[in-house]
Amino acid sequence: MSLETFIAHFGLLAVGLGAAAEGETALMTGGLLAHQGLLPIGGVMAAGAIGSFLADEIFFFLGRHFRARPAVRALSEKPAFARALALLERHPVGFILAFRFLYGLRTVSPIAIGTSSIPARRFIVLNALAATVWGIAIAAIGYTFGQAIEMAFGKLGRIEHVAIAAAGLAVLAAGTIVLVRRRLARVAKAAD
Repeated sequence: MSLETFIAHFGLLAVGLGAAAEGETALMTGGLLAHQGLLPIGGVMAAGAIGSFLADEIFFFLGRHFRARPAVRALSEKPAFARALALLERHPVGFILAFRFLYGLRTVSPIAIGTSSIPARRFIVLNALAATVWGIAIAAIGYTFGQAIEMAFGKLGRIEHVAIAAAGLAVLAAGTIVLVRRRLARVAKAAD
């Protein structure tokens, strides 16, 4: 079985799991593969949203049910956890809608929210909305990046070209994350 066939059969599951575990890079790669016709773009968007939503729900409920346990208490002593709680206290709805876009706070935030007094129903609704927007936006970036590569290098027909484009996408994502992180650090310092 060729790699293209494997991706066509298991790609959306891989995108969903990747979005749950890794986030942007997996979903952007799914968007790139959708541009190549290996995956449906709507499926990539949905798989990314569902994977992200489910991972954040699991972390929220782990925080909610195990907040008194040593592992969660140790995590709560980390600076990122304190930052997440401070932002949640100041802007509860905005923070829940935005945390998945904030580098360095993505994984710890749902646990921190779980330890707070935010009702589970409220978190579920806001998390579903944010995961949907995130899934659509990040997959669209990957899809658009595929168009840019195609315009620059012609139609990507070989898996090696897809791998090169995915690596470029990862570099682009890392650069974007660094820039956003620096900007958020400046904003956080100005708020203090």
